[in-house]
Amino acid sequence: MADPLANQCTDDDLAKVHQAFDLLLLMQREIPGQLVSTFLYIASHDGCHKQALEQELDMTTASSSRNTDWLSDGRMGVKHKGLGLITKEQEGRRQRLRLTSKGKALVRQMKSTIYG
Repeated sequence: MADPLANQCTDDDLAKVHQAFDLLLLMQREIPGQLVSTFLYIASHDGCHKQALEQELDMTTASSSRNTDWLSDGRMGVKHKGLGLITKEQEGRRQRLRLTSKGKALVRQMKSTIYG
């Protein structure tokens, strides 16, 4: 009978994705899943409008603002300081979301972990 507490990897590809996800956890130990999803959307759609992110991820304006604040430089009065991974640029009535050099470095590291 197999040991139920054994630590045997059964899917090497998913193990690599898990290792890449851990890179985000090194920045903020208890990072919410919605924040990870927001970062990965911006990373895969660099230069997107915040409204496109909200539509694609079915996210409220308040949620997207909270997540993009956390991914950027943070917001006054919030317990979490920003991670500095994105910038928010105002273009008229829209906000454009872009990766910072720190965000791009994290993406490269995540891709290297997953794809070698």
